[in-house]
Amino acid sequence: MAAGARLERMRRRVRLSRLALFTAIAAGPVALGVTVMSGPTTVAAAPSAKPTAVRTTTAGADPAGYAQLFAGAWLRSSTSDENGAQSRLAQSMAPDVDLPDPAADAQQKPQSVAAVRSWQRGTDEWAVTVAAQYADGRVRYFVVPVVADTAGGSFTVTGAPGVVAGPARAEVPKSPYTVTVPSGSDLAVAVGEFLSAYLTGAGQVDRYLGPGVKLSAVSPAPYATATVQQLLAIKEAGAAGSVPADGTTVRVQAAVEARDSGGLWPLAYELTLRARSGRREIAALESGTAQGGGAR
Repeated sequence: MAAGARLERMRRRVRLSRLALFTAIAAGPVALGVTVMSGPTTVAAAPSAKPTAVRTTTAGADPAGYAQLFAGAWLRSSTSDENGAQSRLAQSMAPDVDLPDPAADAQQKPQSVAAVRSWQRGTDEWAVTVAAQYADGRVRYFVVPVVADTAGGSFTVTGAPGVVAGPARAEVPKSPYTVTVPSGSDLAVAVGEFLSAYLTGAGQVDRYLGPGVKLSAVSPAPYATATVQQLLAIKEAGAAGSVPADGTTVRVQAAVEARDSGGLWPLAYELTLRARSGRREIAALESGTAQGGGAR
C-alpha cells in the first residue's frame, strides 16, 4: 500500500510537469525556456525589509581663524577712520559691533593676533579666545563670540570682544627620558651624525634611515653646525653598550646646539632608532615628518 501511495504521488508530479510544459508552449518560447530550466520549485516568500534609519551628524566648523582675523582688524580699526581698510573689514565681519575709539597718540595696535582656544557653547555658537601681542611685549587676551553654520560656510561675530585673563600655566608631566646616553656611544654618534646631516646638509640623510623611512633634510640648510649637547633615553636596555640584537628599538631625546650667522639656537628632537645589521638606524623622527618607519 505504501508503495502504491508513492507511485500515485509520482504520477501526480508527472501530470503537473506536463501541464506546466504545455502551458509554457502555449505562452511562447521564452516561457518554455524558463519552465524547462527551472522545473517544479517551492519558493518561500522573503520577509519585507524594513528601512534602516541612518543618523548623520555634522560637526560644527571651528571659527577660530575667523575670530582671529576679526580681532586683528577690530584692534587696528578706529571710529575716526571708519573708511579705512581695517575698519571696513571689522564692520563687514561684525555689522552690529562698534569700533574702538583710541586716542590720537595711542600706540595700541597689536603686532600680531593669534587664536589660542575655541569652544562650542551651543549648536551654532562659539567662543574663541585670541591673544594680541604688542610691541612692548605685553599680551592681552580677548574672547570673541561667533555664530557658525555646521557646514563652515558662513560666520558672523555677534558681539564685541571681551578682555579676559590669559590661560593658566599647565603642569608639565615628568619626562620619561631619564637614562643618560654616553657621548661616545654608538647611539650618540648615530644621532649626532643624523641631526648634523638633517640640519646642516653635511652628508646624506638617507644613509641614516631604516628601511621604509622617508625623511628629507631641511632645505635650504638653516644652520652651519648642529651639535648634540645631551642625549637621554627612556630605557636602559638598548641605550648603552654595543649595538643590540636586530630589531631592538630605543627612544631618545636630543638637546641640540645649532649655530648660524645670527647666533646660537637651542633645539630638541625626539627620535626612535632601531638596530639592524650591527648599526643604529633612524626609525622615526617624533615631529611627525617620518613616514612608514614606526612610531611617530
